[in-house]
Amino acid sequence: MKIKINKEILRDKIYACWIGKNIGGTMGTPYEGQQNMQDITGFSSPAGEPLPNDDLDLQLVWLAAMEQAGPHRISPAVLGEYWLNFIPPHWNEYGIGKSNVKAGMLPPISGEINNEGWKNSNGAWIRSEIWACMAPGFPSIATKYAAMDAQVDHGISEGTYAEIFTAAMQSIAFTEKDIRTVIEKALDYIPGDCRVSKSIKLVLKNYDNKIPWREVREMLVHENKDLGWFQAPANVAFSVIGLIYGEGDFKKSLIYAIDCGDDTDCTGATCGATLGIIKGINGIPDDWREYIGDRIITMAVDRAMWDLPSSCTELTERVMELIPSVFKANSVYMEYTEDEDNGSENEFKQTPAYNRLRNDLKEFICRTPYSFEIRQSSHTTVIAEYEGKPEILPLGEFNVKLTLKNYQQDPHVFYFEAFLPEGWSAEYRKTAHCTHITANTSGKCVWEIKIKAGENVSARNNIYVVISSQNHVMPIFVPITLLG
Repeated sequence: MKIKINKEILRDKIYACWIGKNIGGTMGTPYEGQQNMQDITGFSSPAGEPLPNDDLDLQLVWLAAMEQAGPHRISPAVLGEYWLNFIPPHWNEYGIGKSNVKAGMLPPISGEINNEGWKNSNGAWIRSEIWACMAPGFPSIATKYAAMDAQVDHGISEGTYAEIFTAAMQSIAFTEKDIRTVIEKALDYIPGDCRVSKSIKLVLKNYDNKIPWREVREMLVHENKDLGWFQAPANVAFSVIGLIYGEGDFKKSLIYAIDCGDDTDCTGATCGATLGIIKGINGIPDDWREYIGDRIITMAVDRAMWDLPSSCTELTERVMELIPSVFKANSVYMEYTEDEDNGSENEFKQTPAYNRLRNDLKEFICRTPYSFEIRQSSHTTVIAEYEGKPEILPLGEFNVKLTLKNYQQDPHVFYFEAFLPEGWSAEYRKTAHCTHITANTSGKCVWEIKIKAGENVSARNNIYVVISSQNHVMPIFVPITLLG
């Protein structure tokens, strides 16, 4: 599939996304954490000084990951490594996710363990623009990378659903101008019964019933009071209040979102970025654009480790350079043109690549959070699923299931060998047969291992399963880490 995208129109929308992000983040930061409704009129910080914000900072790290590792090799595990190397703060889920990665927990397990208080919070959906801008108009691609990102520190939870939603919404916004349509299409990418979805639908329903937005804000607070502050369902919906009740007015939209309180820098920034994509730079009021300027001021990343962008202009250009390779990695071939756009997600829906992306996302959402994915080879994907929280006692037992999916045309016979700590043992089959994917077969096989601990159990216990096939040269390594 090949498409043409007007380069100047796309550049304008991406640049407006980052300017809108900076405006909303800077305007909302002084009120962050306020639990009561606010009544702002505009900026309360100095002109020409965009305030630092992790909402934008972390996306510079994902830019570096895409530039270094590339869209073919990027994975939740790779993004977990970038967390450790580029992002110093240990705030809430950030710190918990990093601690779990250091302990050998691969995503989404890294976002699940000891993270009950923060896995449903706001750390993920606030950093979705980078994925949307790298896959403009193709939400099936944007959500693939957004899910990889979110699971590192949010597992498979409301926090992850929230980023899938905002990435889809912002990707769709590149080709759809009606904000209601954008939101409703994005809802198709998350479970209809999740709390993020229910909170957004609450806003849409009450807007249709002409209920004042301040009353809707109170409904959201009441519906989500059991989660506490800084949680995704209510705060994503606060951004949606701004987008829907603002009715296309950039200033009114951001003020409404921020006036809802709570995570105000995040709600304002997401609202501003989304409207920036829809409207382009001319849709952002001149006085607010001039007030914020073009600079990016960081606070949550280690700039010494990589040449990170220092302006919205530079960030835009580097994203533009990556877009063709991101599309190509997902079976969409594109070129920049001065003509009108040619090709869309609707056309992409007719391809096997689209079906695979959507099925992969659906399967991810349905997985247990105590699982992870290995994509070391071009022919086979492995999903490892733990029977529960990855902990084991001396002389205890623990079961792990591996599901192998063969993407090649030839059937495989896989050979398994497990390497365990001294004194440990395991029961498992030595071989498994995997058919290839056809219209009538899934191309999957399931293999299970029962691990038996010895008398000595360490704080971190590493088991390695090596999977080989006579059809291929390189084996697949599956690391299984159990905590003592």
